[in-house]
Amino acid sequence: MDGFGSDFSAGGAGGKMDTGTIMEQVKVQIAVANAQELLQRMTDKCFKKCIGKPGSTLDNSEQKCIAMCMDRYMDAWNTVSRAYNSRLQRERARI
Repeated sequence: MDGFGSDFSAGGAGGKMDTGTIMEQVKVQIAVANAQELLQRMTDKCFKKCIGKPGSTLDNSEQKCIAMCMDRYMDAWNTVSRAYNSRLQRERARI
């Protein structure tokens, strides 16, 4: 059972980790996966938008387009993320 089992076999008494430690590891793994997905989507979208003919180098207009596209993408993602987190907090406060 490679992968998941090997990460949780060490630590704590008798080789078992406490639930809090496992939850923190899962949260970190989810955050890393989300960051990787964000980067992949941003790269795909900006490449399609800015690169007409792929080559060994980027000309100045392609470099500027990529930089601006990535900035806009991150700004939009941050705006959506803040709105989503705000809504989650409001929903949790109602419960």
